Amino acid sequence: DLTIKADGTWLYAGSPITRAPLVNLFASVLWREGDRYFLKTPVEKIEITVEDLPLFAVELQVVTEQGDTQLVFRTSTEDVVIAGPDHALVMTQRTDGQALPALHIRRGLYARVTRAVYYQLVAQGETQMDDGILWFGLRSKGCFFPMIEADALD
Repeated sequence: DLTIKADGTWLYAGSPITRAPLVNLFASVLWREGDRYFLKTPVEKIEITVEDLPLFAVELQVVTEQGDTQLVFRTSTEDVVIAGPDHALVMTQRTDGQALPALHIRRGLYARVTRAVYYQLVAQGETQMDDGILWFGLRSKGCFFPMIEADALD
């Protein structure tokens, strides 16, 4: 009876798991298959409930090397990921219907971007034309990730 709440709290039998090393261990064996989430080890596979996304991107560093910007994220479970061809930034719907960016981490798992990181990302945004549409988005590791049509910005 394991659940990951929309706010990132991990619960076992309704009680919060407060030990970060234990949460990190569980996260290291977390997999997504379709719309279902599992803890998978070589000997067992246990389905768990995830209310929104299982991870959170809690820190952002912007690194520029030789004119190439890299958005380096740290997750709530200590993963460090650079947005790019293997780790896309996408817009997703939160359970309350709000559209927010999420970052692909591994094995179909995405991290919800926290509010503080979201504001940092907005400050890094730029516009780019794609198929006749001007998009506001983010650039990292040579990739452009469209977030919203530029004319929809306030």
